[in-house]
Amino acid sequence: MTYRDAGVDIDAGNELVERIKPLVKRTFRPEVMGGLGGFGALFDLSGKYREPVLVSGTDGVGTKLKLAQQFGRHDTIGIDLVGMCVNDVLVQGAEPLFFLDYFATGKLDVETTVAVVGGIARGCELAGCALIGGETAEMPDMYAPGEYDLAGFTVGAVEKAELRDGSRVAAGDVLIGIGSSGPHSNGYSLIRRIFDRAGRPDDVAFDGTALIDALMAPTALYVKPVLALLRGEHGDAVHAMAHITGGGLTENIVRVVPEGLGVRIEASTIVLPPVFDWLQREGAVADAEMWRTFNCGIGFVLVVPQDTVAAVESDLDGLALPHRRIGEVVVAGGDERVRIA
Repeated sequence: MTYRDAGVDIDAGNELVERIKPLVKRTFRPEVMGGLGGFGALFDLSGKYREPVLVSGTDGVGTKLKLAQQFGRHDTIGIDLVGMCVNDVLVQGAEPLFFLDYFATGKLDVETTVAVVGGIARGCELAGCALIGGETAEMPDMYAPGEYDLAGFTVGAVEKAELRDGSRVAAGDVLIGIGSSGPHSNGYSLIRRIFDRAGRPDDVAFDGTALIDALMAPTALYVKPVLALLRGEHGDAVHAMAHITGGGLTENIVRVVPEGLGVRIEASTIVLPPVFDWLQREGAVADAEMWRTFNCGIGFVLVVPQDTVAAVESDLDGLALPHRRIGEVVVAGGDERVRIA
């Protein structure tokens, strides 16, 4: 018997590597040493940072992956994978340096895998990080035909003196919400349940965007504009940041707020984009459940002192980042650290 007889096609794996090499090479930064194919990936930090603090993150795309496979949306799900990781390390002020992916499937389909990795490479280009390596695993009997799984890993760096750890957050600081591109990659177990119960309608659209396109819109990548903000004239005014992922507005912002403080979010500022409005109406989802499950149109939050809000907002305008004030930091404790009213 051969390995191919057992369900693993080494030749297909080799073809895949050759097909993705040019996609990966486009993401390389000057610090990348060597190329694709080694046992370990090399990245040289020596010429860029004085006191580097490394910030790492890992994530997947949840059950949005099921929709990607059901509707053949393989070319953008990789952008989601990158976004969920790099937006996380950005919270601490880190620039994502490199990214690694893990792709696992029962039987390797080269075209599908190239499409997925192409999306990952595109996400890395948009975030300015190098796709420095990864792993493709063909595992017969582990996955149903046509199924695959994804995971991503990123490492970023920030100067120690510029680390955003939330320690400067104070009562009275203002919460500036930056717009999302849709549900990003969170809440899809609920989204899929609502979508299925509605009969997977193909006649629903929002300003010309079909429902499935709105649901599959890639996660917004905040890295380049937010790093530009942090490195600009008013960057030091940003006391903390939050990536609104699983747990929604209710659970993510307070993660960067010190004990003894909480957040008050003005419910009137949470104007649901059409896709969220449809999900809430179709699924009869309560407001509180929306706020703790979805980003509700706010994908990233800045915590800024009152006296510099206008200046930071002006910078955000210049960076073409849609934004609005959504609340403030308040004195709070116990179970009352988050209030939406």
